[in-house]
This record gives sequence, structure tokens and C-alpha cells, in this order.
Amino acid sequence: MPLVLAAGGDIPPFFILLTTVLVGVVIVSLVLAKFRQSLLVGYFLCGVLISNSGLLEWVGVEQVEVIDALAEIGVVLLLFTLGIEFSLKEIKALRRPVFVGGGSQVLLCLLAGIGGGMLLGFNLSQGVLLGFAFSLSSTAVSMKSFQEMGLPESPQARTALGMAIFQDLAAILFMVLIPPLLSNEGGSGAVIAALIKGALFTACIVVLSRHGFPQMLDAVARTRSRELFTITVIGLCAGVALVSGLLGLSPALGAFAAGIVVSESIYSHRVLSDILPFKDLFLTVFFVSVGLLIDIDEMAVYWPSILAATVIILLVKGGIVALAARWSGLRKGSWMVTSAALCSTGEFSIVLLNKAGEFDALSTRWEQILLASTAFSMGLVPTLMKHSLKWADNIRRSSREFCGQTHETLGIGGQVESLRDHVVICGYGPVGQNLHRNLLEANVKVVVLETNPETVKRLHKMGVLCLFADAADKESLELAHTERARGIAFTFPDEQAVLKAMHGAQEVNPEIRIYARAKFVDQAERLKEAGVHFVLHDEEQSGLAMITAVMRCYEADIEPTWKV
Repeated sequence: MPLVLAAGGDIPPFFILLTTVLVGVVIVSLVLAKFRQSLLVGYFLCGVLISNSGLLEWVGVEQVEVIDALAEIGVVLLLFTLGIEFSLKEIKALRRPVFVGGGSQVLLCLLAGIGGGMLLGFNLSQGVLLGFAFSLSSTAVSMKSFQEMGLPESPQARTALGMAIFQDLAAILFMVLIPPLLSNEGGSGAVIAALIKGALFTACIVVLSRHGFPQMLDAVARTRSRELFTITVIGLCAGVALVSGLLGLSPALGAFAAGIVVSESIYSHRVLSDILPFKDLFLTVFFVSVGLLIDIDEMAVYWPSILAATVIILLVKGGIVALAARWSGLRKGSWMVTSAALCSTGEFSIVLLNKAGEFDALSTRWEQILLASTAFSMGLVPTLMKHSLKWADNIRRSSREFCGQTHETLGIGGQVESLRDHVVICGYGPVGQNLHRNLLEANVKVVVLETNPETVKRLHKMGVLCLFADAADKESLELAHTERARGIAFTFPDEQAVLKAMHGAQEVNPEIRIYARAKFVDQAERLKEAGVHFVLHDEEQSGLAMITAVMRCYEADIEPTWKV
């Protein structure tokens, strides 16, 4: 008897499924963490175990629609976060990796996929679908792995990012072309109509990103309500995803487009600080939902094909990415890390396969093989990247390039990323403005954190590095690269906000110097006890200034004192 019926409750199946998934993830993650294995593989295996162990039937979740809904939500939320991190400005900074590396990689993978499909007996449309799915990698997994390895700004990571940007742009085109290519109705006319539909959707997004969404976010930001701001952003994501789905494109594509819209606004850093804590949750739900779609009975039958497909993906695509990375300017050896980061298929590949499933483009056998090989190849990426560092180092040591020839390497894209030994100014009132002016005169680099949108816009026009972010959020401090800063100055006299933010700053950078303001004596004492290196006591400084001014009336030449 199912647990729900035995308990006599009327619990929504989706809630039961989500609870089962989260509890299962915790248990599996603890086991894998003990053996220092990749958690991403554990998430996928957790989904496979839940789906095939009979647990869902026992807890009363038997509807396939519920599982599909969780998978759809997982990919929508994940692609929204990827869209937020996507930056059109990066395209200019990474021109060669984007267009040379990314363009050549996608083209070669597309041709390889079509050729492989023909060898397997697929028709041209199925071959194109296979090429589309084969050309896309997992941006989320590769970038997360670079961060865990401490290499988020390395040339290898920058090259991978540039190539991933081109893949993301190509994925938009692929999503538009999939329906007319697989429906076999309308011929070239259907393809043209789909391209027009996609162009109109893109044009609407561009227009709204300049006239509509910014004004709405401005109005919400002025309320200073963090809850309303977060709800608005999530609502924006859901709304654009819904419109994209109604147009026959894909809710996931709409979510990605919504993320891009937000990424180009002054609020992108604020949204990132709000969303980033949940990104790992979205990634977890996505991987588990993929595992839920795997039928282990069919895997047992097709495991030789799944194993072969996984190996072919890693080797063939890895070779293509390595070649494209070399063309992007990476020196010998470094390309191996980029190749390991992008050698798998990715989350957009799964979206394409799910979309193709609506047209019965592939048999159940091939859907299971491609889905499983995609999940396995993604799960192997972190391990391959760790080993690739050693392999790359060995190649460089045995190469003539390591002995003196110069090669093009990639710099850091974006001014914030290049900062080091700077000061983080939290708040840009009169105190913050004067501190900023004096630091500039001393040639000290500065990043400003401010929650007033009008101030942020004004500073951006002046060329000042300013993030629309709350200093109390640890993610905001990380975006300002507080780990590399010399000091952080809280220019507002809010004791609780300063205490919360300073602890976050000390976690990121234990050696950072902390400066703060306090209105009253007891507040100043508590801040000093908490570890603030310098506290500006407003009453004391105002009192000393008043004493000095009054004593001047009597031409008294004495040093003013202050006692409470």
C-alpha cells in the first residue's frame, strides 16, 4: 500500500516527489563526500535509484507527468541562472574564443554528429538533431568545476567561457529550428517561418530589455524591498518562459532569455547575489530530474551502447574542443584543461532531446542511450578536469613551447575581475563620496556597493566600478572580490548591518581591514569588540568639531578632549 494512502493524507504528488528527491540527495551526497567523489554524479545516481527502486510507487507518486514537471522546472531554473551569468560584454572581451574557438567547435561537432547519425542509419533531420545535441556542452558544470579548482579567471577558464557563450547563442537557433526540421511539414517554408518567429521573439526581448523591464526593476528597487525585488525577478523569468512556451519554442529558452535581459541591467549583481545561493539547488534538481527519466531496465539492455556513446562523446568532442582551444590562442598543454571542461554534452542537449521527443524523432532506445550518455559525460567532467591539470603540466614540461616561445594568452574580461589590493566602499552617501575621492587621488582602486539604483546609474556613467548589491550578502562581497581587497569601509552607521557584513567579509578574507561608523558610544564599543579595526564615532567627531569651533571664539589654543 502506498505510504500516502496508508497515512490517509491528501498530499500533492509534486511535494512528495520533491521531498523524496531532497532527502535522497542529502543521503547520497554524504556517502559520496566521505569518499571524495563528484557530487554531480551522486545527484544523477540518486535520481536513477529513486526512479527505479519502487520508492515513488511506495510514497504514492506514479504519474509520469509529475516527474516531467520536476525536470522542466529544474532545467528552467538552471538556464535562468546561466542567462544571468551570460554577458554580452564578454563577447567583446573574448572575441577570439567566442567566434574562432566557439564557431569552429560548434561547426565541427555539428558535422561530426550528422556524419555519425548517417552511419547509424538516421535520416538527415535526425542527424542534424544529433549534431545539435553533440555540439553543446554543460556551462554550469564546467564553470562550477573551474571555481572549485580555484581557476575561475585562468586562460583555460576564459577560453571555455568564450566557447560556451557561442554554444549558448547557437542553442537559441537550434531551439528555433528543431520543430520545423522534425515535423516534416511545410519544408523550407516552415524553417523560414520558425526563423521569423525566433527573430520576432528575440526582437521583443531586446526592446523590453531597454524599454519595459529596466523601468519595472527601477520602480521595484526604489521600494527598497528585497522580497519584492526577488519576487519580481522570478516573476520575470516565469513570464518570459511562459511566452516562449506558448510560441512553441521552449520555456527553458525563455528562461535563458530572461536571464540575459537581467544580466545586461545594473541589477545583475544584485540578482546574482540573491539567486546564487540557490544555483546549487537548481543544479541538483536538474541532475536528479535527469536521473528520474532513466529506465534502469532499458539501461541494462543497452549498456554497451551507452558506454560506447559516452566514450565517443568524450573522445571525439574532446579532440574537437582541444583543436578549437588551440585556434583560440591557448599554448600547448593548457588546451587540455579547456578540452576536459567542454568534452561532454550538456543541459541544452537534454532540452533539445526533450523537445525532439514531442515529435517522436527518436526511438525510445536512442532517447535512453543519448540521455544516459549525456548525464554520464557531464558527471565525469569534474574528474577529467582535475586529471587534465597534471596531463597539461606534463605536456608543457616536455614541449619546446615551455622553453621560451611566446604564445597568446587571455586576459581577464571585465574591470571588476582584474582588481587586486583595492578598497570596498559600502554605501555612497557623503562619507562614501569623500572617501572615494581621496582614495582616487591616492591612486587606490575602489569598488562601490550601493543599493540606490539612481546612484549606481550615475556612477556607471562616471566610469566608477559600482555594483547594485547589498553588502550584507556574502555573495555580493564575493562579486566585489573582497578576498583580494586591502580593506572594506562601511560608510553608514547601521550596527546590525555592519556586524552581519563584516563577518561575511572576514570569512572571505580573514586579513582584510574593516572600517565602520557608529552613532553612539555603546555601538562603537560593540563594533570594536566584534573586531572592527577603526570605528568613526559620529557623536565624538561632531563633539570635537563643536568644541574646536567654540574655543576659537576665545582664541584659546588648546587640544579639544572628549569624555562620556
